[in-house]
Amino acid sequence: MSRVAGAAVALAAAGVGAWGMAWWTRQTTQLSRHDSPAAAPLRFATTVGSIGTRVTYPAGQEPALVAPDGRRLLVHSLLRVDEPMKFGDFVWNEQGVPASGATQIRVDLSRQLMSVFRAGHEIGTAVILYGTDHKPTPTGTFPILARARRHVSTLYDAEMPYMLRLTNDGVAIHASAVRRGFATHGCVGIPEDFARHVYEASARGDLVTITA
Repeated sequence: MSRVAGAAVALAAAGVGAWGMAWWTRQTTQLSRHDSPAAAPLRFATTVGSIGTRVTYPAGQEPALVAPDGRRLLVHSLLRVDEPMKFGDFVWNEQGVPASGATQIRVDLSRQLMSVFRAGHEIGTAVILYGTDHKPTPTGTFPILARARRHVSTLYDAEMPYMLRLTNDGVAIHASAVRRGFATHGCVGIPEDFARHVYEASARGDLVTITA
C-alpha cells in the first residue's frame, strides 16, 4: 500500500528534517500521472511540467543531509518542483551541474521520494514504490553492488530494467510501474524513464541511503 496519500513533502531551506533539513514543499498526491511528459532537451526530462529551475545555496551556507550512520552530504543546490508530484512523476535536470563528481542517491520511504545528487547538486527526483510490511524495504546506506540494463528476477520471474543491486539477497533499485496501490518485494521501484537516467548517472560503489 502506498504511503503517498496526499502527504506534503519538504525538499529545501535550512532546519531539521528526515536527513537533517526541512525542505520546501514538494507535494505528492494519489492522482494519476500526467498524460504525457513535457518536451525537454537531452538530459532534461520531466513529467510534472517544471522548467527545471533550481535553488542554489551560497558558498559557506550550504545545508547538509545526515544519514543514519552519520555520513554527511553537503547540498549545493536542489531542483525546484513547484507542483504536486504524482505516481509516475519525476524530474531530471543536469543543466548547470558539474559533469563529474560523486553520485549519491537518497530514498525517503515515509515521503515516498528518491533524490539523486551529483557533487552535492540534486539532478533528479521521483515518486517511488517500496516493499510491503511482509517484505519491507531495508533502511541504511548501501553501495551499489551490481548493475544491469536488463535483468530478470530469478525469485519472482519478473523483469527489472535498469537494475542497481543493493544487497546480496536481491534488494535493488529498478524500473517499475509506479502506480497507486502498487508495491514491491522489498525493492525500490521507479519510473522507467527516470530509472534509465539513474542507471546512466551511477556506478558500482556509489552509495544509496534509505531512510524510514
